[in-house]
Order: sequence, then structure tokens, then C-alpha cells
Amino acid sequence: MVRELTHFIGGQHVAGTSGRFSDVFDPNTGLVQARVPLASTAEVEAAIANAAEAQLVWGAWNPQRRARVLLKFLDLIAKDMDSLARLLSSEHGKTVADARGDIQRGVEVIEFAVGAPHLLKGEYSVGAGTGIDVYSMRQPLGVVAGITPFNFPAMIPLWKMGPALAAGNSFILKPSERDPSVPLRIAELFLEAGLPAGVLNVVNGDKAAVDALLTDERVMAIGFVGSTPIAQYIYQTAAAHGKRAQCFGGAKNHMIVMPDADLDQVADALMGAGYGSAGERCMAISVAVPVGAETGDALAAKLAERVAHLTVGHSLDDAADYGPLINRDAVTRVSAAIQAGIDAGATLLADGRGHTVAGYENGFFLGPTLFDHVRTDMELYREEIFGPVLIITRADTYEDALALASDHKYGNGVSIFTRDGDTARDFAARVNVGMVGVNVPIPVPIAYHTFGGWKKSGFGDLNQHGPDSFRFYTKTKTVTSRWPSGIKEGASFVMPLMLE
Repeated sequence: MVRELTHFIGGQHVAGTSGRFSDVFDPNTGLVQARVPLASTAEVEAAIANAAEAQLVWGAWNPQRRARVLLKFLDLIAKDMDSLARLLSSEHGKTVADARGDIQRGVEVIEFAVGAPHLLKGEYSVGAGTGIDVYSMRQPLGVVAGITPFNFPAMIPLWKMGPALAAGNSFILKPSERDPSVPLRIAELFLEAGLPAGVLNVVNGDKAAVDALLTDERVMAIGFVGSTPIAQYIYQTAAAHGKRAQCFGGAKNHMIVMPDADLDQVADALMGAGYGSAGERCMAISVAVPVGAETGDALAAKLAERVAHLTVGHSLDDAADYGPLINRDAVTRVSAAIQAGIDAGATLLADGRGHTVAGYENGFFLGPTLFDHVRTDMELYREEIFGPVLIITRADTYEDALALASDHKYGNGVSIFTRDGDTARDFAARVNVGMVGVNVPIPVPIAYHTFGGWKKSGFGDLNQHGPDSFRFYTKTKTVTSRWPSGIKEGASFVMPLMLE
């Protein structure tokens, strides 16, 4: 039976009225499991109106009272974790264990946002001048919005809405239309936790919904995660309409492998970092960079051996290392990238095309693919593939390897595996990439540090979660205060100075 999904506006599930729908597939079977409505401009405007009205009440709550709602939400989502993970898995295709990780990393940002009473404190200077005090306060922006991708349907919405709500804003979420059920469930849990109706709205849609959020003057800020072309479009359009924007795009994350590294540790790390979640992670390691011919030969052999033993299966199968891709178009696109690599002359060590899972022959499965001797002029190296494809691009020296990661157009994440502290320290300081791992394959920072890439991977001055998130979702007001003690000084036409 095909489920009919809704929007979530004003604290209620609301049926779509645009007459336009998108199919939500079960990636394991290839069958349609739900239909999601695609909002019209009018439907988005209704959500904005609800959010604007509700924010006046929510923003007036003190930060501690708002934090209590987040604490209650944490309790509810913990109780709902198993069913939520299975729901996420059924629409996305990642394994249930990986889905739990998706939710948990989002939960950690909510835990951080519970500290809003401290994070929203301003600054105070007593006696800045004679009888004059100066202080600042952080205040909510008003209505803010998030446009989030299919690959983390729980984590990234929570990354954005947690700090935004804790800071006193109302939030409109436009999740991916490919797997929208988890975001809708999250909205239900927030309402159950005591969030006033209308403070969090979920509007499903496509470009029409996105453009409505970008152009409506009541929406003060936009957060986005997705492909680089769309990130650039949203950033530029938001800026043109006077909005704040933090937009994160594509990636081509490198792992530098020094000759002194433990290659068994490296190979195991690359299995999870390259093929986990079918490679559909913006922080996936997709380029292994061994330094030196001997390191390259040994690493290629170890990777080929491990790839042959990976298990690709149904996302609910506990024995599966990873499940299907999100849809048929993704399989077609990644398969074309593999063929382009072969045509360009890269050495194919493992070909995942044509992979099937018994009983699920129509699922969107693709086996692990491994290339060696990939040159920097190949499309396989230049572009993000977003699938279970790991490439080896060799470097003769450490400086060559450093340059590969630094010069690539993307600058999301990078990692180095080495036993030498001097090398690791030099690399972390010099590499032109936003997030760095040292003997850590996927360098996603913990919730109280900030997450964000450089170059074509990120657009905007402030990043996700950590202290940056509260700076992004608030505006600073500075007050200069004086209480005269009956002294009459007369008019002054000189720029005021605080010299005494």
C-alpha cells in the first residue's frame, strides 16, 4: 500500500493542495512506498505566516524555558530511536545501524543547544565612561529556514533546527522529497515535547518551495546542504534578498597515507569511510593518496582484498556492510562515472556495476568499486561521485600529497594517516581544507565545535553547529546606557568620547 504523506504546518498534518506529488521509493525493492506532496508558493507562504506568528510567543520565552523543551525532545527521541532508525533506513537505504548513527549525531547537536542560556549571554562593560555602561544582547532573527539533503534525513535537519529553535527563532524545514518521513516524525516529537504549534513547520517540495523561501521577506536566514551548484544558487539568491545564508556543497575528500602508517589500519578505515552508507556522505573519503610507490602497491593490494569481502544487502539486514543507493537515477549516474574512469585509462580493481541482491533484484544496489592510478585530469578525480567508488591517486612525496588536497576545488574534509607527529602537525596547519583528521578517517567535529568546508564546499561566513550556529541564528544588539545624576551639561556637537 502506498502511503500518502503531508506537510506539517501550524502543529498539524496538512494535505498538499498543489496537485503535484513525488514518489518515495523503497530503495531495497525499487517499489514506490509513499507519495509526498510538493508545495505551491501559497502553501509555503501559509507556513511562513504560521511561523511568524508563533515566533512572537516562542521568542519571548526565556532561554531556560526553551531549553526544557529541547530536553523533553531528547527524552522522546531516545524512546523512539529504534522505530525512527528503521523508518529512516526504509526510505534512504542505509543500514539500521548507520541510521541510528545518523539520528545520534543530530541528537548531539540538540544536547549542545540545550546550553542556550549560556550560549546566548551577551557582554557587559561597567564604567566604559563616566556613569556609562555598555552591554550587548543576542536576539533571535525571527523566521528562519533549512533546506536539507536526502543523505542525512535526521542529522542535518537537527543540526539546523536545534540551535535555531534554542535561540528563539521559528523554523521552516524543507527536507528532501526523497525521504521525508523522518523529518515529519521529528516535528511530531517536538510538538509532543511542548514546542508551541507553528514554531516548527515542515514543508515538502521542490524548487518552487525553495524559491518561495528564498524570496519571502519574512524569512531572515537560510541554511542549506546539498550539491555545489545548488549551494551557490541558494547563497546568491538569499544574499540578493537580504538574507543570511550558510550553504554547504560537494566534496572530494582525500586521505593521505604516509609510508610509516599502519596499512591494515588504513585499509580498514577506508572500507568504512569510502563505502559506508554506499558512499552517499559528504564526508566520505573518496580519494586515497598513498605516498611513494611501495606504499601505493601495498595499499592497493590490501584494499582489493577487503573490497572482495564486503557485503552489500538489504538495509534491514544486520549482516550488510551497506545497502542500496537512494534511487535508480543514482545508480545510473554512478555507473556512468565508473565507465568514464575506465575510458580515461584508470586501472579498475573492482567493478560494482550489475550487483544484485537475491530476492531484491529490482533494488538500487551497486557493489563496491575500486580504481588505482587515477590521474588528476580525470573526471573521476575532479568530480564528486557520491556512490560506493574509492579511487587511488598516488603521490611521489609528502609535498605532492599535500598539494593534491589543497589544490582541489573542493575543501570539505581531509585526513592523514601517519605515526609521525611532526608530519601530522605540519599537515593540519598547512592543508587548505576546512576539516582535518589525523588518523581519523571521517573528521566530522563533535557538536560543540563547528562543521564547515572551504572553497567550493562551503558558502557563507558562519558554519553549522558549535558556537557559530548561535551566532548565525541571532543578531547582536549593543546598548550604551547612562543614568545622569542631575548634571546639566548643555548641548554638545562633538563626537562623543569616553576618555574618563
